[in-house]
Amino acid sequence: VQLQASGGGLVQAGGSLRLSCSASGRTFRGYAVGWFRQAPGKEREFVAAISRTGGYTYYATSVKGRFTISGDNAKNTVYLQMNSLKPEDTALYYCAADNRIITSSIRDYEQYDYWGQGTLVTVSS
Repeated sequence: VQLQASGGGLVQAGGSLRLSCSASGRTFRGYAVGWFRQAPGKEREFVAAISRTGGYTYYATSVKGRFTISGDNAKNTVYLQMNSLKPEDTALYYCAADNRIITSSIRDYEQYDYWGQGTLVTVSS
């Protein structure tokens, strides 16, 4: 499955952005989809994920209550709604998918086989 991440941009602190992760080649059905981010000089970190069934969502502590992950099966797209953005949210955001991942590993980027190219989010103070 090929993934395309989009929706990044420059926003002021307190603002919002919605990232999209679209799949081509296959449907997202049966795939867990995760969002990860990497800031300059830092390790890639987990942001949010939606389970293979779509019934469960998971969030990093740093974004819980501000970010929402959701899926639209008809559009074969997973979204990351980001509200109340902070300068520390600035990073390159990646979406990833996998159809074999288990719940205990859903936050581990090394467990995902398919990756999008990344979209840059910059939050100014």
